[in-house]
Amino acid sequence: MSAALVKELRERTGLGLLECKKALAAAGGDIEVAIEELRKSSGMKAAKKAGRTAADGVVAIRTAADGKSGVIGERNRETDFVARDENFLGFVSQVMDKAVELQTDDVAAVAGGDVEDARQALVQKIGENISVRRIGVVSVADGVVGGYVHGNNRIAVLVELAGGDEELAKDVAMHIAAVNPAVVSPADMPEELLQKEREIYAAQAADSGKPPEIVEKMIEGRVRKYLSENSLTEQAFVKDPDTTVGKLVKAAGARIAGFTRFEVGEGIEVEKVDFAAEVAAQLGN
Repeated sequence: MSAALVKELRERTGLGLLECKKALAAAGGDIEVAIEELRKSSGMKAAKKAGRTAADGVVAIRTAADGKSGVIGERNRETDFVARDENFLGFVSQVMDKAVELQTDDVAAVAGGDVEDARQALVQKIGENISVRRIGVVSVADGVVGGYVHGNNRIAVLVELAGGDEELAKDVAMHIAAVNPAVVSPADMPEELLQKEREIYAAQAADSGKPPEIVEKMIEGRVRKYLSENSLTEQAFVKDPDTTVGKLVKAAGARIAGFTRFEVGEGIEVEKVDFAAEVAAQLGN
């Protein structure tokens, strides 16, 4: 296994070198399997999310004047320098205009025609590959759509509210950008995720020596904590930790119907090159 893989596992788990090497070896080099087994054996909390999101780019949002719909999108390029280039930002604006016009999340439809012509011209001009990665479109019949883009243009959120106003939607979107909840409410959490958490907690509690009924209560308590930490409505509001997001929205006579959060590069794995190893191989070492 590569030193880079061991390093990543150490960074994501905070565990020691030997423990990480042993876990990776047992998992056949699969870092996600290694993390799951380490959680069972060491009792550690969930590992940090994979850091292999080095693809650069920007995210952007547009909301309709009547507050009933919104568009969110991500455009990628190879370096951060280009992300701040005025020509690239102009292309981003052109893509968003087209997405708003068509009201579709079909990337092929949005990125075709004049947008593709503009992309090719920009690639020729700046010498880097550029792509329209994804687009999201949301709307509400009775309520409001609001959003927030973090200052570095790397995280964007659209929130759909039943009731409320755009300012409330923006506050909730800002919270989502900062905390990154998995679902709106505990009821929305996929059962397979809960089952996996139960299995991990059961393995952690197996050697506690406590009676089965106590162990079961411990497991359910940890599941409840997991749900409260990962469900938007149960989280402490970032601008006022004395209340939850759910209580904030309810006090305004509104309900969170859904949200969409884009972060630049999430889910994209970029190959890491070990230049020292390459040179050593070329020298026959």
